[in-house]
Amino acid sequence: MSNSWAAWLRDWDTQPFQLATKTGWDAFVNSPARPRPPDLTAVELRGMREDERADCCEARHVWNANPPTIRTPQMDHAFELMDQVLASARRDGDRLRGAVVIDAEPGQGKTTIATGYAKRLHRQQYRRYGPRTADGHQRLPVAYVPLTADVTLKGLNRQILRFYGHPTAQAASTTDLTRAVVDCATSCETKLLIIDEVHFVNLRVRNGLDVSNHFKGLANQIPATFLFVGVGLAEKRFLDEGLIGEERAMAQTSRRTTRCTVPAFSITTDAGMRAWTLMLDRLEAHLHLADHQPGTLASHARLLHERTQGRIASLTTLIDRACYHAIRDGNEALDADILQQVSVDHAAEQARRSA
Repeated sequence: MSNSWAAWLRDWDTQPFQLATKTGWDAFVNSPARPRPPDLTAVELRGMREDERADCCEARHVWNANPPTIRTPQMDHAFELMDQVLASARRDGDRLRGAVVIDAEPGQGKTTIATGYAKRLHRQQYRRYGPRTADGHQRLPVAYVPLTADVTLKGLNRQILRFYGHPTAQAASTTDLTRAVVDCATSCETKLLIIDEVHFVNLRVRNGLDVSNHFKGLANQIPATFLFVGVGLAEKRFLDEGLIGEERAMAQTSRRTTRCTVPAFSITTDAGMRAWTLMLDRLEAHLHLADHQPGTLASHARLLHERTQGRIASLTTLIDRACYHAIRDGNEALDADILQQVSVDHAAEQARRSA
C-alpha cells in the first residue's frame, strides 16, 4: 500500500544547507517552500497502520521544527536600516560604501535576519541582471563567510575563497590570496559580503588586529557592502578596532559602520505585548497537531515569555520540543503543562530560575 507520509519525507525531509559555499548558498536561496503535510484528525491518526503513523509523526516533527521566518518588529527595523546602508552600494567603485554590524546577544535571530535579507537581495539581483555577468562569470550577489575561533588573515582569505569555490594553494602568500579574493568578489559582482561569527576576532592579539585591518582593506578594494554579524561586538570594541581612550576617534570602522541591535521581546508595554502575541499567533498557525486549539499560545503569552525571556531562538526551541512531546505522547495538543515542563536551552532555564 502507498504511504503518502513516507513520500513526503523523501521529498521534504531536513535540508542540510551549507551556506558557506556557493553551491549550498544557491540551494538555500532557490529552495522551494516546503508544502504543509495534509491535516488530519485524531481519529484518522489512530486508524493508520503502525508504519504509516510512524512516518506521519516523523513528517510532522520535520514540519514543526521548521517554522517560517516571521517578520518581527526587530527584523523590520534591521531590514529598513540595511536598505538605507545598501543605498550607498549604488556609488561608483571609486567611492567608499558603508557597512552594517548586527550586534546582539545569542538567540536573537541575528543570522536569520542577515541571511533572510541576503536571500531577498540575491533574488532581486538575479531577476534584474540574470545569472551571468557581462563577462560571462557566474553572478554571486551574496557571499556568506562564517568565521572560526582564532581566525587568522590567511584563514579568513581561504574561507572567503572556499565560498567561491576557488582552488587555493596552501603555500600561497597573503598577498596572492587577497588578490584572489578581490578578483572573485569583483568578477562575480558580489554586492553583499556577510561575515558571521565576528566575535571570534580577538582584537587583543596580533592575529585579530590583522583581520580587523584586513576587513578595511577588502572594503576599499571590493565594490560591495560588508555585513558583520556577531555577539557583543560593541563590548569587544570591534567597531573601535580595539582602540581605547582618545585613539577611538581614529577608528575608521566606527565611522564607516552602522550598528544594528536586535533586542529581545518585552511585554512591559501594550505595544510589546501585542507584538509578542502576534508572533505567537503566527507560529501557532504553522503547527501540525491533530487536536491543537487555536489561541493556546497567545493565552499563555506570559508563561512563554517567562520561560524564554523574549528570545526568539529559545521560543522556537520550546514550541518545537513541546510539539514533539505532544505527538510522541499522543496528546496532539499543547497546554500549560507541556509548555511549563518541556526543557529548553541552558541560558533560558538559568535566567528563569534567577528571575
